[in-house]
Amino acid sequence: MAALEELLAFQRTTEALGQVMGRLGWDQETMMPEGAAGQRAEEMGAMEQILHARRTDPRVGDWLARAEPRTAAEAAQLREIARLHDRAVKVPADLAEALARLTSVSQGIWAKARAADDVGAFLPTLQQVVDLRREEAAAIADGGDPYDALMQDYEPGTTAAEIAALFDRMRPRLVALRDRLAGVAMPPALSGRFGREAQLALTTEIARRFGYSLEHGRIDLAVHPFSSGSGTDVRITTRIDEGAPLGCLYSTIHEVGHAAYEQNIVPELHLTAIGSGVSMGVHESQSRIYENQLARSPAFTAFLHGRMTEHLGPLGVGPQDFARTINRVETGHIRTEADEVHYNLHVMMRFDLERQLFGGQLEVADLEAAWNARFLADFGMAVDRPANGLLQDVHWSVGLFGYFPTYALGNVYAGCLHAALRRDLPDLDGCLATGDVAPALDWLCERLQRHGGLRSPRATIEYATGSAISEAPLLDYLDAKYGALFGI
Repeated sequence: MAALEELLAFQRTTEALGQVMGRLGWDQETMMPEGAAGQRAEEMGAMEQILHARRTDPRVGDWLARAEPRTAAEAAQLREIARLHDRAVKVPADLAEALARLTSVSQGIWAKARAADDVGAFLPTLQQVVDLRREEAAAIADGGDPYDALMQDYEPGTTAAEIAALFDRMRPRLVALRDRLAGVAMPPALSGRFGREAQLALTTEIARRFGYSLEHGRIDLAVHPFSSGSGTDVRITTRIDEGAPLGCLYSTIHEVGHAAYEQNIVPELHLTAIGSGVSMGVHESQSRIYENQLARSPAFTAFLHGRMTEHLGPLGVGPQDFARTINRVETGHIRTEADEVHYNLHVMMRFDLERQLFGGQLEVADLEAAWNARFLADFGMAVDRPANGLLQDVHWSVGLFGYFPTYALGNVYAGCLHAALRRDLPDLDGCLATGDVAPALDWLCERLQRHGGLRSPRATIEYATGSAISEAPLLDYLDAKYGALFGI
């Protein structure tokens, strides 16, 4: 009993320090003065040094050997602490600290290069990030596939081979749907000028409607929208383009899905090893089902039209046609702006490039050419500028290799959840048409969110749905939705 109590108390402090480091990252993206980047890198390096020392503390291994869990939650905590400890002891402390320092600085270098459309200004830093992550991957792979090792940070228990097989099954139906839609005349995008304050007021209202607690969070602006924190302090960011209000609205709803997962975890799990979302794939399932299956549904967009008109003025499209406008399909360069038909194809491309990069078939110096060639092959259009190509995503600048496939996996999970949600809530569309998302949110909270990391990622989805995981529900949903909207 003493070993268990000592370990859980020690872990609680480690988790709290991790939240402090996360808050430093949030501040860097929202409020930190540009000239503080160098000092912030030192601060992040110092925090990583402390955290790495705690995660590799020999007492953790001793406590794990002697601890006897009394509940399922305690057993899950020991499982996760053991996983994190095993990973940490394989990584030299100076490597962990070097990565923390570099990725703190590299994000700012990427942002400047992106704004200037200057790949050359970013590639030397990216090379350093890749070199360190390759070194780390080799250490934790222990002779296995280095890319598999990296994926464990984001989707424990999943391998690159499994993801590749999943993508091979998904791609033909996605391409076939895209090709059927290519001959359909799409409605025009919303046009006009929509004020920043009006957009922020609208998105704040919709964020609250989707369950985001501003008593335990806040909404700020950032170059790349994200969610940060867990427990009683969960913050989100968005971005505003006065000519494109849907971007702000739907990126906010997306981040609210992430934030709601963290805010709804039961308090007794806060600051424990299972007090956060269990994986990035499961996390993404929440953001995507909020954004797509709920907020882009024809039923909800009929309600949304009235709220947007109230805040932003005339939209130039009536409520009957609004669902088609919201769900218009168009080939584009930007992953975050992609419709549901194209989105997973963007992820598949990044997954293949990452595997080549860590498998020895591709080098950083050749990455832009490989990106451009693959994009042209997959999407039938050339990359017109680096900000719309290699420089568009923040992820590689901060070393998040192995993260991208969890976006598509999250869509698959969301498809499974949506099918189960409609099974259990047959009047879901009737609720959504009045703006009442509470029944769906309550279902997600009870079935999935409140449990945090109690179960493995796969078991989390299967517990919530009562069914085995399959890509079929997502693909069936896409075929049915776009078939009905556009008559194909």
